[in-house]
Amino acid sequence: MANDYLKLDLLLDENKLQEGALAVLKHVRPDWDRANVNCKVFTDGISNKLIGAYLGDDKRNMVLVRIFGRKTELIINRELELKAFQVLYEAGLGPKLHATFKNGISYGYMPGSILSTESVRSDELYPIIAKEMARLHTLKPKDGFKNEPALFVTLRNWLKVLPEQFEDEKKNERYVKEGPSHERLEEEMKQLEEVLLPLKSPVVFAHNDLLLANIIHDKQENKVYFIDYEYANYNFQAFEIGNHFDEYCGVDEVDYNLYPEKEHQLKWIREYLKAWNELNKIAEPITDLQVEKLYVLANKFSLAAHFFWGTWGLIQAHNSTIDFDFLDYGIARFNEYFKNKEKFFALKLPE
Repeated sequence: MANDYLKLDLLLDENKLQEGALAVLKHVRPDWDRANVNCKVFTDGISNKLIGAYLGDDKRNMVLVRIFGRKTELIINRELELKAFQVLYEAGLGPKLHATFKNGISYGYMPGSILSTESVRSDELYPIIAKEMARLHTLKPKDGFKNEPALFVTLRNWLKVLPEQFEDEKKNERYVKEGPSHERLEEEMKQLEEVLLPLKSPVVFAHNDLLLANIIHDKQENKVYFIDYEYANYNFQAFEIGNHFDEYCGVDEVDYNLYPEKEHQLKWIREYLKAWNELNKIAEPITDLQVEKLYVLANKFSLAAHFFWGTWGLIQAHNSTIDFDFLDYGIARFNEYFKNKEKFFALKLPE
C-alpha cells in the first residue's frame, strides 16, 4: 500500500482552527490563492476538532483538517486509522488522505449531509446504507490489520485507562453514584464474552462507529458514504449492525425509544444479506431463517456496542476538552445496556 500522503512537521493549535487549516493548505494546495479560500468549522464531531477549507464557492473541492482530541491516542490506534483511509480510498469507499501532521490529519471531503434520526430509517436511505455496509464488509485489507475481531481486545485496553475518579468534585460524585465500578465492568465484559463468542458471528472489516454523523448522504448522486475511520478494524459483523441500530437513537439528544422495531430491522437485514450474497457471488436466495438469525445476533451484539461506547464516554469525560457531556453520554449508554441485557440475552437463535 503506497504512502502517497505528505508528512508535515506542524503542530496546530485547536483554538486557532482557521490559522491551522491555512498552514496545512500551503502544502496540500500550494496553488490555491489564499485570498479566495473560505473556511467552514464542523461541529458534529465529539472526538476531534474539524475545519474545511475550499476555493471560491465550490465546496466539493474542500480539504478537511482534523486536529485530534486531547489524549485520544489512549483509545485510538492512529497508525491503523491511516491504513484504513488508504484501504477505503483505494476501494472507492472513502476520501483521499492528503497529509498527516503532529496532532492531526488532512483529507478529502465527501459531499452531502449527515443523517438524522428520521432519514436513517427512511425507505429511501436504509437499503442504500445496508448495501454500503455490505460493500465495506467484503473488503479484505492485507496490510496492517489482523484478521481478528477487535471488540474485546479494544475493551481490555480501554478498561486499563478508565479513570478511577475525576478531579472535578461534582463530576466524580455523579460518576461514583451512577456509573458502574471497574469491578462491575470486568464482570460484565466476561459475561458478554461468554454469551457472544459462541455465536460465531462472522469477522469482517468494519467501520465500528456508524453513528448518524458518520454517514453522509449525497443527494445529487443518491449515494451514502461512511466517514471517519478512527475505529475501523476487523470485527464481528453483528457488532457493526447492532451498533448501527443503537445509533438510530441519536447522540446530542439521545432517545432510546427510537431503537428500530423488529419489522424495520428484518427489512434492513434482508437488504444487507442480499447485497452480501451478490458481492460474494452467492447465488442462493435469502431465507427467513438467515434474516431471523442475524436479527438475533445484531440485538445481542447491540449490548456490546452500548458497553463499548459507555466505556469510551467515561474515558472521554476524563480527558476531552470538547464541549460535550461525555459523562452523561457514557452513563446513558450503560443504563441502556443494563436495561436491555436480560431481554437480548434471552433471544434464541432460530433452528
